[in-house]
Amino acid sequence: MASHKPKVEILTVEAEPGLVVEDATGSFCGAVIRADVREVVLEDRDGRRRLFPMKPASFLYEGRLATLTPPRPRQSPEQQRSASGSVRGDDRRAKVALPHRIWVEGLHDAAIVERVWGHDLRVEGVVVEPLHGADVLVEAAQEFAPGPNRKLGVLVDHLVTGSKESRIAEGLRRDLGPAAQYVQILGHPYVDIWEAVKPSVVGIREWPTIPRGIEWKKGVCDVLGWGDERDGARRVLGAVSTWNDLQTPLITAMEQLIDFVTT
Repeated sequence: MASHKPKVEILTVEAEPGLVVEDATGSFCGAVIRADVREVVLEDRDGRRRLFPMKPASFLYEGRLATLTPPRPRQSPEQQRSASGSVRGDDRRAKVALPHRIWVEGLHDAAIVERVWGHDLRVEGVVVEPLHGADVLVEAAQEFAPGPNRKLGVLVDHLVTGSKESRIAEGLRRDLGPAAQYVQILGHPYVDIWEAVKPSVVGIREWPTIPRGIEWKKGVCDVLGWGDERDGARRVLGAVSTWNDLQTPLITAMEQLIDFVTT
C-alpha cells in the first residue's frame, strides 16, 4: 500500500506592522514594516530591510508555514474615519506629492505618524521624512530652502525650555532669516516618541524614569524586560493604531503642522 505524506497545514496570518516572520527558506527573519496585496517589507534586528512578494506559503510564522495577507482596515465601514479621527471620504484620492514637507526626528517617529496620520497626509499630498536626529536640522533646513510654495513643518521630541532641541529650534529660526516664516517647528515634552504613546496601550502603568547618561530607549527596554531596542520598537509601534493611543501634546503638534503646510 502506498504511503501518503501527512498534509502540511498552512497558516493564514495578517501582516500587521511589527509581526515577526521568516521567509520560507529561513534565510531572513524580520518584523513587518509595511505590506499590501503585492509585497511585504521586513526589517531584521540589524536594521536591514528586504522586500518579498506576497506569495502563498512563502513565510514561516513561529516555525510554521504561513501565507501572509494584507492588514485589514481597522475602522468599520460605518465609521468611515481615518486613524487620526478625520472623516475618510471614498472620493478623496491621494494627491501627487506637494513640495511641502513634514520632518520628524527618526524612523520610529515616522512610523507612528504614518500609522495615525498616513491617510490624511496622502490625501493632502504631504510627505513625511525622518531626519535621524535634531542635530542635522539647521543644515538640512537651509538646504531645503523653504519658501511660500515650499513650506516645512518639523516635529521635535523633548521641545521644552532649556532642552537641546529648543536651542536648535531657536537657532534655526535665527539662521533662516526671512525664510523662517515658512517653517514651523513644534514638538511635545516627551524625551522620545515612545513616551508619547499612552502607557496602557503597551501594557504598563507608566513609562519608567531613566537616569541621565543612559540612552533612553535602551534604559526603558532594560527596565521593562523588553529585550533590545528593536524588540521594544516592535512592541510600541505594533500597539499604536489610532490617535486615541497617543498623548494630547503629540496629537496637537501634528494637527497644527499638517494645517501649516496645507493652508
